[in-house]
Amino acid sequence: MSWGTELWDQFDNLDKHTQWGIDFLEKYAKFVKERIEIEQNYAKQLRNLVKKYCPKRSPKDEEPRFTSCIAFFNILNELNDYAGQREVVAEEMGHRVYGELMRYSHDLKTERKMHLQEGRKAQQYLDMCWKQMDNSKKKFERECREAEKAQQSYERLDNDTNATKADVEKAKQQLNLRTHMADENKNEYAAQLQNFNGEQHKHYYIVIPQIYKQLQEMDERRTIKLSECYKGFADSERKVIPIISKCLEGMILAAKSVDEHRDSQLVIDCFKSGFEPPGDFPFEDYSQNIYRTISDGTISTPKQEGMRIDTKTTVGKAKGKLWLFGKKPKGPALEDFSHLPPEQRRKKLQQRIDELNRELQKETDQKDALIKMKDVYEKNPQMGDPSSLQPKLTETMSNMDRLRMEIHKNEAWLSEVEGKVAARSDRRHSSDINHLVTQGRESPEGSYTDDANQEVRGPPQQHAHPNEFDDEFEDDDPLPAIGHCKAIYPFDGHNEGTLAMKEGEILYIIEEDKGDGWTRARRHNGEEGYVPTSYIDVTLEKNSKGS
Repeated sequence: MSWGTELWDQFDNLDKHTQWGIDFLEKYAKFVKERIEIEQNYAKQLRNLVKKYCPKRSPKDEEPRFTSCIAFFNILNELNDYAGQREVVAEEMGHRVYGELMRYSHDLKTERKMHLQEGRKAQQYLDMCWKQMDNSKKKFERECREAEKAQQSYERLDNDTNATKADVEKAKQQLNLRTHMADENKNEYAAQLQNFNGEQHKHYYIVIPQIYKQLQEMDERRTIKLSECYKGFADSERKVIPIISKCLEGMILAAKSVDEHRDSQLVIDCFKSGFEPPGDFPFEDYSQNIYRTISDGTISTPKQEGMRIDTKTTVGKAKGKLWLFGKKPKGPALEDFSHLPPEQRRKKLQQRIDELNRELQKETDQKDALIKMKDVYEKNPQMGDPSSLQPKLTETMSNMDRLRMEIHKNEAWLSEVEGKVAARSDRRHSSDINHLVTQGRESPEGSYTDDANQEVRGPPQQHAHPNEFDDEFEDDDPLPAIGHCKAIYPFDGHNEGTLAMKEGEILYIIEEDKGDGWTRARRHNGEEGYVPTSYIDVTLEKNSKGS
């Protein structure tokens, strides 16, 4: 199966076919180029997508490290690696396939041009031989016709009795001349014919088969090159499949690493306030005052009623004041984070202590470096003046002392918080204990409230002049106790009208909470004042009496 023998007369078609082969090669190269662009754009879009959804936070602004978030970030990292593999595919295709195709296409065009030029030259030479043979043939044919005419003329004159001998002799000479020239042209034609036949045989059996064979080999090499490029096109992606599989496996592992229980615990750790839930509302028996008045045989009830403070008026006066149980006004956070719930306060304090320890370590390292440098300067004065380091060393020591004081102060706050949280966690309340704590009222460690309409409150304020009340207290008997309470938390009682108490202290209740979060109590020594209702466990006893 050879083009030279099977397609010896199809030079033009072979010309078109080889050109089509090169065009097809370049068409495939264009396809590969566009595929490379797709891979590059795909990788770029994937990287942009990863960049868009990657967390953009500073080290100081850490967000909750939920397992679902961590898994998503790991998936983004794997996707970024996957995008890198798409870039590898594009690079491999560009180098191994597209670049190779373009170089081969250039070489192929040069080789094809050379073979076709050789084929055209061979055809031109054969055409030239054919023209020479055809010219000699025509010349021989013409001389034969002239000789035939001379023969006819000679025979006519020879048979003509009226023709002179000279005319006959002249015709005979002309016949001989034409016959001789015809013989010469015959020999020339025979030689040209023999030469042409030889060249034609050589052309169709040697030259053209050789040229067509080279064209066939060239076309077959083109086909082989396309086959190799097809394989390279697939291999470029197959090489990265193991890495892509690892990326996908990493995504699956990230998905399996999601732990819903751990995330739930993180939510608790992140938002836990450390407060206890409010207790049950007590039954408010307003008839107790009537029964107590009758049993006591006194008329102290009107006095007690006179001592009751108008809740609305009290709340109105308390607006704008920073009481312990009110909502903190918007403004800068307190240094000890007392505006936060206990658990969050503990976390913030612990974070600050860790940061201060890191800063202290840096200052300590800097101090050691300065001391070493100072020693070097003292031993080698030419390297520097040791006294020039003293201001920096003094400043570093001062910073270290300041940081130690800050750490000590924050550790004291942390110990206070941790002690209260531990005590609170150990305390368990019975279901029959009534806590006069309204929903949203703050617990001892802060002033956080869920009720946006609840204003800051303090102990009930007296509306009459103090002297008037002093006269009444001096003239009248103390109010009877309607129950007793136990202090759950210590209360300082710095504000006027409040009563300080210690944790676990037993007090008498002489006036119930009127809805403002304060209960009036009395010590055994007769000292009276208001205490936060949420700080005490109240037990109302009908027959309880104060001293």
